[in-house]
Amino acid sequence: MAHALNWFEIPVADFSRAKGFYEKVLGITIEPMAMGPTLMGMLSSDSSAVGGAIVQGEGGVPSQNGTMVYLNGGDDLAPMLARVEQAGGAVVVPKTEIGNDFGFFAHFVDTEGNKVGLHSMK
Repeated sequence: MAHALNWFEIPVADFSRAKGFYEKVLGITIEPMAMGPTLMGMLSSDSSAVGGAIVQGEGGVPSQNGTMVYLNGGDDLAPMLARVEQAGGAVVVPKTEIGNDFGFFAHFVDTEGNKVGLHSMK
């Protein structure tokens, strides 16, 4: 097993609103994709990396509890974190050094009510 994680899904209640939020924060374009009654938007198209999507469908409930996904904050997560509030989210843990050369992290709540993390080395 090369990686412990290979896919994640972030549940959303309003796909259009969440799409706009993640496009602005991550600086990407999300293409909607229907899979039956489920609507998905891929956050990465690099097949060699861990993939994930925002997902609106039965059984997916946005939450600040449970498993936390940490998105790649790039070289320095500060610019990405600065876009969170501009896009309608809330920063709940500012950029924080982890120590022992493990980099930095931050937490935010997206427009759907999910608590999500960011990680970067600077």
